[in-house]
Amino acid sequence: MDEHFQFVGGSETSETGRKNPSAIKISHLSLGYRDNPQALIDISLDIPERAVTAIIGASGCGKSTLLRCLNRMNDLIDGVNYDGQILFDGEDILDSRTNVTTLRRQIGMVFQRPNPFPKSIFENVAYGLKLSGVKSRRILEELVEQALRSAALWDEVKDRLYDSALKLSLGQQQRLVIARAIALKPKVLLLDEPASSLDPISTLRIEELIYELKHSFTIIIVTHNMQQAARVSDFTAFMNGGRLIEFGLTENIFTFPTSRETEDYITGRYG
Repeated sequence: MDEHFQFVGGSETSETGRKNPSAIKISHLSLGYRDNPQALIDISLDIPERAVTAIIGASGCGKSTLLRCLNRMNDLIDGVNYDGQILFDGEDILDSRTNVTTLRRQIGMVFQRPNPFPKSIFENVAYGLKLSGVKSRRILEELVEQALRSAALWDEVKDRLYDSALKLSLGQQQRLVIARAIALKPKVLLLDEPASSLDPISTLRIEELIYELKHSFTIIIVTHNMQQAARVSDFTAFMNGGRLIEFGLTENIFTFPTSRETEDYITGRYG
């Protein structure tokens, strides 16, 4: 493991007091591309199952790049190259034989700005279900309602399911995008600064939603907001310069960091 890395907090134990098995195991992962040959440097990290893991660090530290490795979104960058291993369901997802479409159904992603399709609210959630082979209208209706309820949006939209999703507020659009992702019942949900474009009330709704969803999904969130990381996550990973500096229970990372780099960032000395 990278000599810079430090683990804080002993075993990976969540608020329930039990040890969380790993959902994803990252081993000696490095990544480079044309403009940045050392975007990620020798990262090893076990992501606990059915918990919220926050990735924090200054802009450009590699946190979003690391997140996008987990569903191979970095493949869209010209000249990208990986080294190392990411194990999910016992398989190395970086293997060239990986079916990336199937992987992205299992590891869903929500981006910084809401990106609903220019379709109805219903069709936004049903879209992926149809692509995955659901044809029955009755089953579609049941699954769409289930996803919207899980995303805490059903009561707000149940009487206008066939209105354009673009008429929703930004906060509602982001919850709709989350509903679209969880409708496919992924095992892991990646959130890349999901509240950065939202007002404080909408941000609170997203944070409350994250707390509810972690009972059903493994959630990994990238956030520039340290207060948000402290509020919503069970575990925190701190990155700097493409390296994983420290990982552990969130309360320990924010209260008793073992790395001076972590302490300097959390106390506002840089970043």
